[in-house]
Amino acid sequence: MRKNAFLLAAAASFTMTAGTVLAQETIKVGNIVATAGPLKSVASQAVVAFDLAVEKINAAGGINGKKIELIRFDTGSDPKQASVGVRKLAQDDKVLAILGPFSSGESSVAFNDAERLKILTIPTSASTPGLTDGRKYGWRLSEDETKQFSRLLKAMKEKGLKTETAEIVYISEEVVSNTAGTKLYPALLAQAGIKHGEPMAIQYKSFDMSAQAAKILQSNPDFVAVAALPESASKVTKELRRQGYKGRIIGSQIFADPNVVELFGPEGEGTMVVAGFWRGRTPEAQEFNDKYVKEAEARGIHRLGAHHSDAQAYDSVFLLKQAMEKAGVTGNPSKLEQEREALVEAMKGIRFTGILGDNICFAGNDAELPGFVIEIKDGQWTKFAEAAGDTCK
Repeated sequence: MRKNAFLLAAAASFTMTAGTVLAQETIKVGNIVATAGPLKSVASQAVVAFDLAVEKINAAGGINGKKIELIRFDTGSDPKQASVGVRKLAQDDKVLAILGPFSSGESSVAFNDAERLKILTIPTSASTPGLTDGRKYGWRLSEDETKQFSRLLKAMKEKGLKTETAEIVYISEEVVSNTAGTKLYPALLAQAGIKHGEPMAIQYKSFDMSAQAAKILQSNPDFVAVAALPESASKVTKELRRQGYKGRIIGSQIFADPNVVELFGPEGEGTMVVAGFWRGRTPEAQEFNDKYVKEAEARGIHRLGAHHSDAQAYDSVFLLKQAMEKAGVTGNPSKLEQEREALVEAMKGIRFTGILGDNICFAGNDAELPGFVIEIKDGQWTKFAEAAGDTCK
């Protein structure tokens, strides 16, 4: 009995030691994703981009000789679960930093826990203006909707497109769509001297948009600004075309997804959006896009090209790598709090070059990214115009 007890104790001791050694052999990074719920169509494929980045970094030797170990938490598109995810990853899994969550709604909740737990958190595609204001641990490698939509309006005017009148349609239940449709679009249209009617709300699950489309047809604006995720934007677009609307349909980053070319079909011709990524910007950007499409297809995910959120997911891993190397992190559990703090300090004044842009700087905690105005032309995702990222003071 004593012998068996000794062997059990020894085995337990070995397991604990092995577990400790294993933990020190990798650098743990939390990854909050959304592969279900309303965000699934734009968020789930970002997992592919995260994995491609980690695979490339680890194949090249990792960070200071240690490989990245991604520990995932899925919110199912529920902002409350983003809070749970931050707490679990920071307190239970002892990760050094967190990549994600995906959206502005999730991030606005997650940032509160990140501040309290003092852990660097970089969302994937959070673009609501002012989201990082007053934050120390929340940083963004994404451009806010205000700047990007302004670039779209400016490009349309500079290219001589009709922009005197507009109508606004938004999805009431989607946080970023609601904000864009009720606050962002009206303010920017007014600023640009474009007349518009009262923003029209549509519910996410609504299948009948005929009344809203009919109202838009009555005013027959030069363009309709849609604030919605791809599926909802597709419903609005198809109903407008069905009723005979001939003007432009535009959107900000919210439905700037290459897959809308197929989703919208012929009705999408002439649609214009603005995105934070253009696949042909550099050979590296094109290489990522091609690898991403191939890997996504291998996983059963049909993609026509990388969404800017996918590019942001990919680059966020390399941004974190740069900060980790600057901070000299070891991944040693005994230095967790110290290295978390060093990592946040390393983000200050950082300059980053990736597939999104070159020499990217941060104004406060927000990256200054370029913008690419995209037009669906002849059934293709084409570049209409581009704007360089702003400089940082």
